[in-house]
Amino acid sequence: MKTRKPMQYGEFVRSDEGRTRYWARSAVGWRRVSEAQPNRGHRALARLEAGGVVRGIITQNVDGLHQAAGSRRVVELHGSLAHVRCLDCDARFLRDHHQRRLLELNPGWLEGAEGGEDAPAAAAPDGDAELRPDQTRAFVVPGCIECGGTLKPDVVFFGENVPRETVAEAWSLFDEAEVLLVVGSSLTVFSGRRFVYRAVEREVPVGVVNLGETRADEVAAVKVEGRLGETLSALADELLGVDSTP
Repeated sequence: MKTRKPMQYGEFVRSDEGRTRYWARSAVGWRRVSEAQPNRGHRALARLEAGGVVRGIITQNVDGLHQAAGSRRVVELHGSLAHVRCLDCDARFLRDHHQRRLLELNPGWLEGAEGGEDAPAAAAPDGDAELRPDQTRAFVVPGCIECGGTLKPDVVFFGENVPRETVAEAWSLFDEAEVLLVVGSSLTVFSGRRFVYRAVEREVPVGVVNLGETRADEVAAVKVEGRLGETLSALADELLGVDSTP
């Protein structure tokens, strides 16, 4: 089985072909991302925050589902797919608006990519889709409406640094914590794992809820091997009372 290679920052900024391929695949995958709904785990964390148990969330996710579930204080380490940003003038736009421009410049293309009989697009884990080279080659990508520059999803690609102001915001939230709870992450990426290292240095207890091993297992005061929806909902029920929401 061929290993899927995620978009690299260097390829995106240097390669017209790479950007075209990314935006073509994203044009197919965006509907699934934009229509996604929070699950029980997201809602449980929002309940815990509303109840004063959770101070806030530092997330590596880029789908905005924590905010959709009702979480108020969310630091998105890797940005948000809901926006695009110009690499030249730093203007920022809604991804929905960019999607309309993509489809206007490529009339009929989406229908063919989504439902081609030979190879219909398959959903991929990065909010995009798997497409054949011939399906992306002629795809037209618009420039920034302010300056005509290069537009990039407002997320952190592999090989790109998390913005300093985002890191500072995350550390500020971390400094308020009495416990660091890691949920649904193996902590393979350093941008998230760094908070575990700091917690160990400061003797802040670490809890982990995850299916499978994580890079925090050896230092965790508690590790729960369980599904997030069930485990976090049970935790919220225990600390705040049973949720009556259907």
